[in-house]
Amino acid sequence: MNIFPKILMIDLESSPIQAYSWGPKYESNLIEFIEHVRILSFSAKWLGGKQITKGWPDYKGYKKGSLDDIFIVKELWSLMDEADIVVGQNSKSFDVKLMNSRFAYHGLTPPSPYKQVDTKLEARKYLRLPSYSLDDLCDYFKIGRKVHHEGFVLWTGCMAGDPLSWKKMLKYNSWDTILLEKLYLKLRPWMVNHQNLNVFTQNGIVCNKCGSNKLQSRGTAVTQTNRYQRAQCQNCGGWQRYNLSMKSTAGI
Repeated sequence: MNIFPKILMIDLESSPIQAYSWGPKYESNLIEFIEHVRILSFSAKWLGGKQITKGWPDYKGYKKGSLDDIFIVKELWSLMDEADIVVGQNSKSFDVKLMNSRFAYHGLTPPSPYKQVDTKLEARKYLRLPSYSLDDLCDYFKIGRKVHHEGFVLWTGCMAGDPLSWKKMLKYNSWDTILLEKLYLKLRPWMVNHQNLNVFTQNGIVCNKCGSNKLQSRGTAVTQTNRYQRAQCQNCGGWQRYNLSMKSTAGI
């Protein structure tokens, strides 16, 4: 029996910090905080499945100009609690920490544990490119570009409750998650430390990255202490190794 993990793509858009400052404009010299960061919107997509994109106006009780993110935070908590693997771009330093900050602020306990895949960090490990932004990575692989927008005024428009700004924001947020899924699938065969999907199956050996049983024996791998069967996945192209004594429904 194969019970594969629930893999969640996640992307957040947040409000800016509001604070007093002596300036200069582009240097952090904050004197006192007025408003901390809130989660404006999120887009989440299960790998190969359903996508959910929501902003503040999508929740009952929303008032124009309100800065309360409690309802969006609670829905995000439920999604994270359901996920086995969470994938994001720059998510380890931004998205996940921001969610954790808002979970704690609103009195929520940590969601159930999950593994993280940060596509920006993974790209840096294996590729040498001039930029590792989502837009530039996706352009490099010819899988799309981010939605163009007018800049910071889009964020201030959403915070003021402008319906057109919210429409643009959700379109922008939603497309980022579509790109993220494409980028994840492009990088996944290269990921050495990806969660081993064999721990989710009871039906022989599968590809440790994508879960396919289309594995082709490709010689052996030797370490200082052991010798292993080496195989390449014919679905995603990833490599893996197994103990020579192990048998597989894939015919290794």
